[in-house]
Amino acid sequence: MNKQKRLEIFQRLAEAIPNPETELNYSNPFELLIAVILSAQATDKGVNIATAKLFPVANTPEAIYALGEEGLKEYIKTIGLFNSKAANIIKTCKMLIDLHGSEIPQTREALEALPGVGRKTANVVLNTAFGQPTMAVDTHIFRVSNRTKIAPGKNVLEVEKNLMKFVPKEYIIPAHHLLILHGRYTCTARKPRCGACCIYDLCEYKDKTE
Repeated sequence: MNKQKRLEIFQRLAEAIPNPETELNYSNPFELLIAVILSAQATDKGVNIATAKLFPVANTPEAIYALGEEGLKEYIKTIGLFNSKAANIIKTCKMLIDLHGSEIPQTREALEALPGVGRKTANVVLNTAFGQPTMAVDTHIFRVSNRTKIAPGKNVLEVEKNLMKFVPKEYIIPAHHLLILHGRYTCTARKPRCGACCIYDLCEYKDKTE
């Protein structure tokens, strides 16, 4: 795929999705971090239901740490893997208090040192909370990147690196959410909605549906 085609793809996606943003509800970087940790193998909708009860009660590292694991579990028990997530979140809150003055660090290395935070979670926080040019490759982005041939890769890290290399500079910040939302609602996993796709004629997917 050439540079001009990639540029037109992102121009069209940006027109079709004028306000690309996460569907997780949050009001500060700490809430975003907790929501993203909870979202692993869970839906954004399910996370939002839980955090709608949790955040009014506790939305700082100190407040969630004060709940303790068992107290936190009461708020997140509807979410998959809630036992391990509760343990990781409590440990993360302790580290934020002790090492970062209860602030969310703005480097990938410091974020990845927090329990329950991997490269993808770190990239989401850096991009969404701090406007850094990062690419958090989830299942939607991996699928869209390979299907369209925007930035094909055999694994998540390869796709991430190719996206950082090939996405036009003016779209490097919003690209993460543009691709997620396109994959979630149009370029769906089982049967992509090619007939409703704004980049149908530019996409290089060989098995397009009508």
